[in-house]
Amino acid sequence: MEPIRRTALVEATIHEIGVSGTLDVPVSKIARRAGVSSALAHHYFGNKEQLFLDAMRHMLTLYAKEVRRGLSEVEGPRARLEAVVAAGFRPFNFQREAIAAWLNFYVLAQTSVGAQRLLNIYHRRLHSTLVHDLRPLVGDEAPRIARLVAALIDGLYLRHALLGDLTTGEEATWEVMHALDVALAASTREQVAAPTPADIPDGDLQ
Repeated sequence: MEPIRRTALVEATIHEIGVSGTLDVPVSKIARRAGVSSALAHHYFGNKEQLFLDAMRHMLTLYAKEVRRGLSEVEGPRARLEAVVAAGFRPFNFQREAIAAWLNFYVLAQTSVGAQRLLNIYHRRLHSTLVHDLRPLVGDEAPRIARLVAALIDGLYLRHALLGDLTTGEEATWEVMHALDVALAASTREQVAAPTPADIPDGDLQ
């Protein structure tokens, strides 16, 4: 029963943080929603911060599974990029409760080394995944455009949570991919327009 109860507590944590919009949620309230005692929750996790960290791991695990599933269904750099972007806007991630939980986890990362480490892992993996599929399209510009895509994803989450934005996951994916296509086109034009040594008069090479 322990794995089942742990999962119930983690899911209850995400729900309660999302509903309340704060990390100041009593363990007793989380335990009550999970159908267990507060004593058992403390026994499994030790303290509330550890419970929060396990909730973050759970959400990151779900996201990673969705990314892998999406990548397994497509071929080609641009399709893979869209699969990665779309994974972040799936219903289990892009709903008010989940976004509120994520915002509070970002707050926790300001003071918790464990939370900061988990967010760093997420950011590094997202960046490396994006760069991997951007390189065939834009070469050395891949890291810069990967940072742009990640920033757009974060911005849409913030807008959805703080401004009551009604953008759907499909619309959010389209917005990011549209911006990405614009960036790809601009980068391609710059690369085509850049003069090669053969185009530059000898005097200009001195």
